[in-house]
Amino acid sequence: MDPIKLEIYRSLFTSVAEEMGLSLRRTAFSPNIKERRDYSCAVFDAEGRVIAQGDHMPVHLGSMPMSVEAAIAQSTLDPGDVVALNDPYAGGTHLPDVTMVAPVYLTDAAGSTRPTRPLFYVANRAHHADIGGSTPGSMGAATEIYQEGVRIPPVRLVRRGERVDDLWSLLFANVRGRVEREGDFAAQLGALRVGQDRLLEILARSGPREPVAYARHLLTYAERLMRQAIRAIPDGHYQAEDWLDDDGTSEEPVPLRVQIHIRGEEAEIDFTGSAPQVAGPLNAVEAITVSAVFYVFRCLVPGEAPASAGLLAPLTIRAPLGTIVAAAPPAPVAGGNVETSQRIVDLLFRALAQAVPDRIPAASQGTMNNLTIGGWDPRRHAEFSYYETIGGGMGGRPGAPGLSAVHTHMTNSLNTPVEALEYSYPLLVHCYRIRAHSGGAGAFPGGDGIVRELELLVPARVSLLSDRRRFAPWGLAGGAPGACGRNRLRRPGQPFRLLPGKVSLALEAGSRLQIETPGGGGFGPPVSF
Repeated sequence: MDPIKLEIYRSLFTSVAEEMGLSLRRTAFSPNIKERRDYSCAVFDAEGRVIAQGDHMPVHLGSMPMSVEAAIAQSTLDPGDVVALNDPYAGGTHLPDVTMVAPVYLTDAAGSTRPTRPLFYVANRAHHADIGGSTPGSMGAATEIYQEGVRIPPVRLVRRGERVDDLWSLLFANVRGRVEREGDFAAQLGALRVGQDRLLEILARSGPREPVAYARHLLTYAERLMRQAIRAIPDGHYQAEDWLDDDGTSEEPVPLRVQIHIRGEEAEIDFTGSAPQVAGPLNAVEAITVSAVFYVFRCLVPGEAPASAGLLAPLTIRAPLGTIVAAAPPAPVAGGNVETSQRIVDLLFRALAQAVPDRIPAASQGTMNNLTIGGWDPRRHAEFSYYETIGGGMGGRPGAPGLSAVHTHMTNSLNTPVEALEYSYPLLVHCYRIRAHSGGAGAFPGGDGIVRELELLVPARVSLLSDRRRFAPWGLAGGAPGACGRNRLRRPGQPFRLLPGKVSLALEAGSRLQIETPGGGGFGPPVSF
């Protein structure tokens, strides 16, 4: 292995994933993808192992390999095929996240395919602002997955280069905002083609042997770096407990527990003792839990390590089936992807802070503050479906304060710009500012959250899926916790009143919704003067 070539191929494969993402963002229809960048792209080897990822959404990227595995397991993908899926119990995460997978075959000058199996796969995942179900936005307070939207098992959306029109028609007859959904699906298909073309260019320059060999080298190199990172953690047993506020159907807190065993250059992460799966939509499937573990341990690897499957090789993950971290059907899972994933990250960092306290931050806001609004837009004579996650405070870190008003950990999206939001939807933004003094005090204080207030210009159905409204983001090393979040509603002619963290309700035109997001916890005891 030539280390210089290894770095060249790492950059080449990563640039393929990044260009796929750029294509997807530029051609998408919905603000959720083109403005908020709620998508991810990656490159996989012939065995379906991830070898490169774009700088996109951590919650997508760590779980996408299971989707690719499910797509490949269905049958051999022929040249020109594209498999689509979103079923959380068949390789997906939650229903709005639709994954598409395509093979990369080497072709000769006459266009004949060789060899007889793919050399690579390309895949992308995008969060669609609606995928059907009982509430606009497909992120409501469901009690079974059938209420959350259309489930797509691994199916061929494109067969040998030809779109499967019957399946296309069936899907889009069951979602809101068909034109926007079709545009986003088409953008995903186009991004796959970009990835295929760029990989074929690499293969044309070097032939298949060298790129395939260096894809394997990237896996072993990433594994070696992860083993070095784990060796730097003192051997021992570290455990932690944290809670979700509730599951949206009762007020009972939902406990999550982890035990991390460090032995030499390997780590075992055991979630035994976490709550059984719940009635509300906070359940996480195993792919989400694996994704959170992948993210946290990747944070411990210094430098630009290849974001490949090799990073997971030294990790053993135990997530008991039927629990909040490995739900079984037909449990609803919309919030597992966006809320429980964040709490798993908090939980893992809390445990690791016992082992390497000088490398772990205090808790960040710990929620994505999911907001969906849907109804009829008289300006466009069409349905609309708005989806947003709202940033908050980052936890204070050893040597630096937390950032304010940012997305953290399992989300890497942006907030919808006010201009784009008001142009695209019958909504008016009354307030969008930093929530001053919401970060926890400390030698390195936590970042502040956000205040966002919207007015509905038409009657609409609103759903909120948020957390850290009861249990504040914790501080570390003597730092104070960040402020809890708060949701408030003012109907026309009435004062503001508090809303639960998880709620779905029909509202009149003129109603105003105010969301105050949590601040991050502080790190270190506050400095007094």
